[in-house]
Amino acid sequence: MSIQPPTPFHATAQVAFHRTELGLILGLYGRMVAAGEWRDYGISNLRDMAVFSIFRRTAENPLYRIEKHPRLRLRQGQYAVVGMDGQVLKRGNDLRAVLQVLERKLIRLVEK
Repeated sequence: MSIQPPTPFHATAQVAFHRTELGLILGLYGRMVAAGEWRDYGISNLRDMAVFSIFRRTAENPLYRIEKHPRLRLRQGQYAVVGMDGQVLKRGNDLRAVLQVLERKLIRLVEK
C-alpha cells in the first residue's frame, strides 16, 4: 500500500470581467456619473459569477447590479442587469444589448 502525498491547495478560479467588458460598463458608468445619477461602484469577483454594483451613494444598497454568470451562457445568457429589488431587468449573451436597459434611463434623463 502506497501513501500518496497530500495534494497542493489550489485556489478555485474566480469569474472576472474581461477588459473589453469593463470598457463597456465603465463607459456607461462615466456617462451616468456625468449626468449626476451614479456616484460609486464596486466589483466582486466570485467563484461562480462576477458582479459590478452601481450605487447612488456609497452607504446605500446598489441601484443596479451587472452580473456575469458564465455557466448560463448556453441557457438564458451570461449577462444580466438586476434592479435594486432583485428583479432581472435584462438578460442575454451580448453585454452591449443587455446594457441598453440602462442606456434608456440615460436618454430619459437628457430629455427632461
